[in-house]
Amino acid sequence: MPLPDEYLQYPHRKRGFDQPFYGWEPVPLRKKAKLKKRLKATATIVVPCEFFPLDPPSEPFRHPAGMKTPYPDLRHYTSRDYGNRVGVFRILRELDHAGCKATFCVDAATAERYPPLLDAIKDGKHEIAAAGVSTAHIHHAGLTENEERQLIERVRSALPQATTWLSPARNESFNTLPLLAEAGFKVCLDWEADMRPLAMKTAHGSITAVPHYNELSDFTLLATRNQSEDEWVTQILSTADDHVGRYEDEGAGAFAFTLTPFIAGQPFRIEALRRILAGLAAMDEIRVCTAAKAVDLFGETP
Repeated sequence: MPLPDEYLQYPHRKRGFDQPFYGWEPVPLRKKAKLKKRLKATATIVVPCEFFPLDPPSEPFRHPAGMKTPYPDLRHYTSRDYGNRVGVFRILRELDHAGCKATFCVDAATAERYPPLLDAIKDGKHEIAAAGVSTAHIHHAGLTENEERQLIERVRSALPQATTWLSPARNESFNTLPLLAEAGFKVCLDWEADMRPLAMKTAHGSITAVPHYNELSDFTLLATRNQSEDEWVTQILSTADDHVGRYEDEGAGAFAFTLTPFIAGQPFRIEALRRILAGLAAMDEIRVCTAAKAVDLFGETP
């Protein structure tokens, strides 16, 4: 029995991707990227500083790191709060000892509730990026363009100097990137489609995606997959080695990975974090730098 016509008719079917922001450009067919200062790769450390409310909405979905048990889920709430009160300051100290600069993605709720944290990040000369309103304010296609614009405007009001953006749960609608460009954001950490900065074209100008690998996230590897700290160290340093090793054939590369304060900031993981930072800092051909600096080092993205 043949399928009804409505199963075969799709008005949006066409050659190309299902998103309008970047095109098909496989590694063998493109010009090799070169970095300033004769480097071969950049590594960006992303530290999310987020507020997790006790009663997050279930629609469109709950943030993956949000509350797990019925209200009031004080156990998970206080573990996340530990990250902003204790863990993040351990990470700041280790970054300082290793001489590494990171991108701290702060949501508006955290910026309003934890001003001493922002001061500590600024004192360390790190980048402060915007991370939405809070983990309860997910960007998604169910929002109108104006509703999403209002969310971004609230974030811009709380963090007026930020030029880098990370969406709550790294979720976007098709309006998110154009609205971010409209609001003056230059760099986005939601995407991981490449191994070098990728220019995303919008009606309001270009915004550059620095590849931010979920496969290297401490939350993914240590909390979700229950891998060991040794495995975590090996995976990040192996990624760095691979980016350097591919330089002659594929050109310069870039990658970013996450240090979650309530995960990586635990005392029993600090030794592993030190090994990661020391290993990256010892690689002369890699620059550990903020997302904004990585884009600057690459110059104009192809």
